[in-house]
Amino acid sequence: MKILIIEDEMLTAKDLQKTILQIIPDAEVIAIINSVEDGLAFFSSQHKIDLIFSDIQLGDGLSFEIFEKSRTQIPIIFCTAYNDYALQAFKSFGIDYILKPFSRHAVEEALFKFNKLTTSTTQKTNSNYSEIFEVIKQQLMPQKATSILVYKGDKIIPVNSETIALFYIENEIVYALTSDQKKMDTNYKLDALEQKLYPQFFRANRQFLVNRTAVKEASQHFHRKLQIHLQFPFPELILVGKEKVTQFLSWLTN
Repeated sequence: MKILIIEDEMLTAKDLQKTILQIIPDAEVIAIINSVEDGLAFFSSQHKIDLIFSDIQLGDGLSFEIFEKSRTQIPIIFCTAYNDYALQAFKSFGIDYILKPFSRHAVEEALFKFNKLTTSTTQKTNSNYSEIFEVIKQQLMPQKATSILVYKGDKIIPVNSETIALFYIENEIVYALTSDQKKMDTNYKLDALEQKLYPQFFRANRQFLVNRTAVKEASQHFHRKLQIHLQFPFPELILVGKEKVTQFLSWLTN
């Protein structure tokens, strides 16, 4: 089996290559591509490829551009750090994916599914990648600002989400904290806000949902975690667990 890896994080790409070869020792990773530009150059000539493992967000754009312009029909398994709700389009169209940080089991399952589909006499590969990618790109595009309802006494007030620095849970209540540090209680679950406001907001952990514009910087913390520092003093520690660091850094740069 000849495999192409499209991934702009070299350590991740090498780890994926090693995992694939552990599972299928006679597989051949013919190339590792780390940009849209290099991908388009690669597909400008003929190559024998059975399967592609591809990240979505590369340094110079979305990998979808490579597949649309090259009109490839090669099966693709996406490796991504996006949250589950942003991957509903994959599920709808039957495209396989593995979430970062990936495990050997996840890669093994994806390869098993690929082998099962390619050996089936009834399964047809979906050839309309343009339609699929258009739906997925719409999922990943930044959403327009939306209003969140907050409560102040007996009043219910719509507040533009762009003015909110973060949402957080305190005593089982979800509060909104504005960029000028006004605290207001809401009637939302943090899970619902995460789905409604991604990618403007990032779920750092179970307690905090942070606006990109509120992030001043991040720093290394114990046990490979990152600490988020806001544009203003905030008394509580906002930590990103090691399993979400890659996803957070991708969100932070885009």
